Amino acid sequence: MSLDARQLADALDFATISYTESTESTNTDLLADADAGPWTVRITTNQTAGKGRLGRVWEAPPGANLAMSVLLMPTSLDRIGTIPLAAGLAVADAISGTRLKWPNDVLLGEKKLCGILAEASAAPRARVVVGWGINVALREDQLPVPHATSLQIAGKSTDHTQVAADVLRNFYERMQQWQDNDPQLLDDYRSACASIGVRVRLESHSDTIEGTVDTVTDDGRISIDGKAFSAGDVSHLRRQDGNYS
Repeated sequence: MSLDARQLADALDFATISYTESTESTNTDLLADADAGPWTVRITTNQTAGKGRLGRVWEAPPGANLAMSVLLMPTSLDRIGTIPLAAGLAVADAISGTRLKWPNDVLLGEKKLCGILAEASAAPRARVVVGWGINVALREDQLPVPHATSLQIAGKSTDHTQVAADVLRNFYERMQQWQDNDPQLLDDYRSACASIGVRVRLESHSDTIEGTVDTVTDDGRISIDGKAFSAGDVSHLRRQDGNYS
């Protein structure tokens, strides 16, 4: 199902919709647009060179994914580490049955439905671009990795317009909480976080550790066996024959 940009714009009075049939990266588009204002949304169903965390590439056949990015202009870059968490929570709010793997991978069952990438710049003023890549209409044979899934595979609605509207509306509400420094935002994130209480492996540029996740702190860090980390790639470990893998 194609995206109806006019219908989306009518549904979201707080956003400026910038639709393109195809682009390399919606995040890159917004970062390069010096004239874009806050809550400009760059959106497409054909992203040809999307960016993921840790330099990964996010690609899909035309029409199978929903790629969208939002430009935010917070008063400062303090607390920006929790903005990606709010972005993941917005998807969990919008799509039933989803949970979050720290920091912001959206899981349906135990498989990845959506990835999120936030990028920030400080000059000439604070700008944060948050981008989502949601697997909407991918078939089993089109999945990029075995641990991925899509709304179509899960038997959920594949209406790109409605999915975009629901996620963006929830993100707007979550960002109101963020702006107010409302503790409910992190409380709700912790309730939706599938990583808490799970044994994980965290890989960073400098180290790899394994342990059990205690919580997610108020500033968005993951706490593993009492030690908090602000960045890293987290894998949930499964117990097999007395060992974790």
